[in-house]
Amino acid sequence: MNIYKVGTIYKAVLISLSLLLIKPVHSQLVTGNQITTIHKKEIFQIIKANKEKLITFQQLVLAINDSDSSNKAIVVALERKNKRWKIKLSAVEASIGKNGFALAAEKQEGDGKSPTGIFALGQLFTYEASVNTPLNYIQTNAEDKWIDDPNHENYNTYIRGNTNAKSFEHLKLSSIDYKYCMVIEYNTHPVVKGKGSAIFFHLATPSYDPTAGCVAIKESDMDKILLWLDPNKQKAILMGNKNHLLK
Repeated sequence: MNIYKVGTIYKAVLISLSLLLIKPVHSQLVTGNQITTIHKKEIFQIIKANKEKLITFQQLVLAINDSDSSNKAIVVALERKNKRWKIKLSAVEASIGKNGFALAAEKQEGDGKSPTGIFALGQLFTYEASVNTPLNYIQTNAEDKWIDDPNHENYNTYIRGNTNAKSFEHLKLSSIDYKYCMVIEYNTHPVVKGKGSAIFFHLATPSYDPTAGCVAIKESDMDKILLWLDPNKQKAILMGNKNHLLK
């Protein structure tokens, strides 16, 4: 075989290998019986459409889907450096409110929907005495509660100890859900009675059951995010149906 033919075959092999190594330009996850498809280009279009609202943040968790009624979503982690956002953790499956996303102005207590918008990521609660994260955290016990009684003075706030609120959530559960539980600062500053409470970023069940309005991912994915989040950087979650977030 002459040198020209060897060179031609070598080039053809290299081209074939390069095609095999090309990464897909979209994230497609089969979530239960639903398929959520988000193109990488759309992720950055969403960032661009919300850039003014994101100007003070350096780390971002993006929780998005492509159907108003879907209770499944994709979560992507991004970080801004030198005015440019870059994907730090690739798309993973998430569950959201059982009735999908609600526009922030339409969110109501007990509607089973996750709010749409940009919200700071706040306090981390955990069952564990030690967590592999640089973030500050509170180890929960049976006394830790989040008030969801719209008529109570402590509505949508954390308390430790007794309360006369008619309803509240325990932050230490028998299930895995709140093993890692970070506050999504929705309806917290100020608190508006009846507009929704106890919106958290927490662990999903093994079957990714819908939540009451929170965003939930599996433990191994949360481990990566908790290790990545930096206490010295401003953190937020941008969440909603991609069609609304692009407006």
